[in-house]
Amino acid sequence: MPRAIWSGAISFGLVNVPIKLYSATSPKTVRFHQLHARDGVRIQQKRVCPADGEEVAYDDLVKGFEIAPDRYVIVRQDELDALDPRHTKTIDIEAFVELADIDPVYYESAYHVAPATGGAKPYALLLSAMEQAGKVAIGRFVLRTRQQLCALRPADGVLMLSTMLYGDEVNAPDRLDELEGLDEVEANAREVAMAGQLIESLSVPFDPTAYRDEYRERVLDLIDRKAAGEEVAVQPAAAAPAPVPDLMAALEASVAAVRANGGPADAPAPARKRRAKAPAGSARASVRAKTRG
Repeated sequence: MPRAIWSGAISFGLVNVPIKLYSATSPKTVRFHQLHARDGVRIQQKRVCPADGEEVAYDDLVKGFEIAPDRYVIVRQDELDALDPRHTKTIDIEAFVELADIDPVYYESAYHVAPATGGAKPYALLLSAMEQAGKVAIGRFVLRTRQQLCALRPADGVLMLSTMLYGDEVNAPDRLDELEGLDEVEANAREVAMAGQLIESLSVPFDPTAYRDEYRERVLDLIDRKAAGEEVAVQPAAAAPAPVPDLMAALEASVAAVRANGGPADAPAPARKRRAKAPAGSARASVRAKTRG
């Protein structure tokens, strides 16, 4: 049974919906520890003052904000605590917007929203009303001492919540020098039509199970093979394909390649079959266990 990471209520006008939040994602990565190359012992990270070379105890650390090179403003923890957002247990809905109006760049982490004790009826009411309206609720709440902007939306018969970035946390593309003058570059109608054919030939219904982190799987396989005592030979990297100098020729060759393959080029096959359970002690089993934790 997953553990709720937050519990409280959705404040919808004068209606309160008791809810719990559960993480909707489980990012997986391969984490390595740093070992001493000579004896394989895991090294320790120590806090050392470069002025005198002495190790600094945790209780002797303070927070400093750099305002100029090597100039810091020291801020005490009690001063920060006094500025903490008010610890309410509600998600305050402030507005309803169209989903298409939210650029995906603003989304951060996703959570399942489940009704808490006594919350089933108002939860179902809010869910049904939002499904009929076709809107996304924008609100704010406090999660782990930080005030979070969030989007609440119906999805497959349940409510989902996504934490969001604030407007000043998203970088505008006009800061990039490489984009200057792009509006002066035009593609001719024949090139646009051919690119449209390539897009159409590669278009398929989105199936998230069809895509896997192949690099992570290769790393885990390498670890398991080495743990079993196998000597692994490093294969040379494949040479990168030579660029096609003519844009139209590249488009035509791409469309022809997709048609010859009978579908999207190099499209991953959907993972319809359940993967075999990783044996205990294997790298895959270790990654899955850490993910569940």
